[in-house]
Amino acid sequence: MRDNEWMSYYDRFGYFSAENVRNGCHPRIMEHGHRPQKAIVLVHGLSDSPYFMAAIGEYFFNRLGYNVYLPLLHGHGLKEPNGMEAVDLDEWKANAAYAICAAASKADEVSVGGLSTGGALGFYMATVNPDVNGRLYLFSAALDLAGGPYGFIGEIREKLLQTFLADFLDTNQPLVGENPYRYTHVDMDGASELARLIGETDSLIGGFSRRFPYSRKVFAAHSACDTTADIAGIEALKAVSLQDRFTLFRIPEDLGVRHASVVLKDPIMNGGKQLEAANPVFGDMMAAIAAFEKRQDGV
Repeated sequence: MRDNEWMSYYDRFGYFSAENVRNGCHPRIMEHGHRPQKAIVLVHGLSDSPYFMAAIGEYFFNRLGYNVYLPLLHGHGLKEPNGMEAVDLDEWKANAAYAICAAASKADEVSVGGLSTGGALGFYMATVNPDVNGRLYLFSAALDLAGGPYGFIGEIREKLLQTFLADFLDTNQPLVGENPYRYTHVDMDGASELARLIGETDSLIGGFSRRFPYSRKVFAAHSACDTTADIAGIEALKAVSLQDRFTLFRIPEDLGVRHASVVLKDPIMNGGKQLEAANPVFGDMMAAIAAFEKRQDGV
């Protein structure tokens, strides 16, 4: 069994098993021997795996005393992903909901969050799932796709990915490559499901305003040079949130921190080659989370 491997997760979702999931891409669980006050579910991004959330999860477990649950999303982490055919947003929601239920059974307060697609899914669950009664943690959250002035190209891309044209854009190239913890590229089947999710989160955010604000306590970390998820999506959520409950950890553009690197404490290497860079301000980001926790515990 691999580090913190969540074996009962395979029992619930039969399309996964310890045998068909790649080493390092497995779902993870970290529980204390006693019942803690808090638990958190952290969801990985599109094309990657729970590995990307592991360092942040370990910080929540070891330093902040949380139980931690890192689900594996449908279609991800497989030795034979079959082009992510039939990947399904509803299954992603079921994966997250199962983790939230497990967390709620072992702690009094359940928070949720994640990277990119996982951040969008975390926001969705924090808004609609009553078992989430804690905080929301967003890392490069894909609440909006980046591109073009005022995000115009991003909006066009979202609409395109929801149409039949997405099938023609699918390259059908092998998804398993040299990176042990993610696929080689974002498959269009998965991207189309992300576009559906963004449409749903857009509708949810649109239901809030300064007069009727989003009241959940939110910590969001985002790089100013992110070319995948537009920071405008985070700013739109911040604009309709209670300002004393929203913390934005903005990583300066000159640091060059790319989309997925925001959550990495260490670089991803293979044969001496760096595949993913680490976040040079990872420690500062964790310190900001600790300060956010302390401040919000006093509210």
